[in-house]
Amino acid sequence: MENANMLFRQYYLECLSHASYLIGDRSTGKAIVVDPQRDVDGYIEDAKAEGLTITSVFETHFHADFLSGHLELAKKVGAEIVYGHGADGRVDFPIRTMKHEEHFSLGRVDLELLETPGHTPESACLVVRPEGPTGEPYGVCTGDTLFIGDVGRPDLLSSIGFTADDLAHQLYDSLHTKLMMLPDATKVYPAHGAGSSCGKNLSSETVSTIGEQRRTNYALAPMTVEQFVEAVTQGQSVAPLYFLFAATKNRQAHDLFVDEKEVTKMSLEEVIAAQANGAVVIDSRDDMTFAAGHLRGSVNVGLSGRFAEYVGEVMDPGTAIVLIGEPGTDVEAKMRLARIGFDNVLGALNDPVRVFFENPTVVEQQSRLSVEAFNERISSMSNVVLVDIRNPGEVELGSIPKALHISLPSLLKRIDELDKNAPTVVFCRGGYRSSIASSLLKSHGFTDVSDLIGGYSAWTAAQT
Repeated sequence: MENANMLFRQYYLECLSHASYLIGDRSTGKAIVVDPQRDVDGYIEDAKAEGLTITSVFETHFHADFLSGHLELAKKVGAEIVYGHGADGRVDFPIRTMKHEEHFSLGRVDLELLETPGHTPESACLVVRPEGPTGEPYGVCTGDTLFIGDVGRPDLLSSIGFTADDLAHQLYDSLHTKLMMLPDATKVYPAHGAGSSCGKNLSSETVSTIGEQRRTNYALAPMTVEQFVEAVTQGQSVAPLYFLFAATKNRQAHDLFVDEKEVTKMSLEEVIAAQANGAVVIDSRDDMTFAAGHLRGSVNVGLSGRFAEYVGEVMDPGTAIVLIGEPGTDVEAKMRLARIGFDNVLGALNDPVRVFFENPTVVEQQSRLSVEAFNERISSMSNVVLVDIRNPGEVELGSIPKALHISLPSLLKRIDELDKNAPTVVFCRGGYRSSIASSLLKSHGFTDVSDLIGGYSAWTAAQT
């Protein structure tokens, strides 16, 4: 939204389903960025083009699914970092905190903080008024408190001192006594959209209104607080392995993002040596290309999907990474990993197609089964282990008989529950995640692993 006085611009990062915001006041030239991604130059360049200076950065909470750019903005433009009062004493860098209903002025544009604990204890939202503190709200940046079609899950902190039920009770109060008190026309600008693991029913839309959410959001339907707690704590996906790492990192004075224009090229010998020393080799090519031939022991996470998030599910944070990918994709892959705080990229294999052609002894293929071949295998072999790596909500709608359910984010932790020498077939909904899972198992020494082409969707279609 742009008018004579206020600039309001949304930035949407599809690969992380992450929304951030640049809000500026043309009368003073001041601007604030809300929930920035780690590579912040885009905000700085856009603000400059509009004659604005970024003076503040506001964080709605300690994010778990990405590493925020607050420290980068503080360093590059001297922006003050602002949180809700709940963040007091919980970070390793200078911040300013605001209390509930405290106002912050950019000039004519007024920002009011609402403390909205529930997704996290320190969660807060920012009400935006273009015409001062007594004017009508234009919109509210809701962070992970209120999404389009959903609300923030309250269970992510249940293992570190907060129960999901306690946070869900707080979330109910935050929604009904604070956000739902705003006028129906107030636009809702959340921090995430469809695909995010921070909720279970997020819409692909990136903006709504308080009135529309009141009418259509399942979590805002008339219900008791007890019914609400059950509704928002049940059926959530397993949180990606890296979430606790990122949430912790966002509270620390960590190293800043460096926007490098190239990635170190490594020889095959250097890659194999790094692999022997514990580095994880991530092959970002598509699943079919990977299956045709890849470096032994590498893990396939296609760059076309939710690359960083899935890499964060199949390796421990802090582990060294070597990349293999299509030509010209290394810099993008490294940047995406940096956005979740995975900065330990050693480099990328130089010219992998040539290397694989000249060194066939280090190359292997991935076993992928059509539905027909899959049915033949399970009917002819009694000891086949089926592993359904989909999320709990997906499995509730049906699965292949006798399949063991281990969701992808849990696979690395539960890998010892599986027999490395048993013939194993993994499947997901459509085939992308199963390629990740099967290559992960193979990299950990499983001798006979396949995945189902087309996944559960293809299997169910074949049953009709």
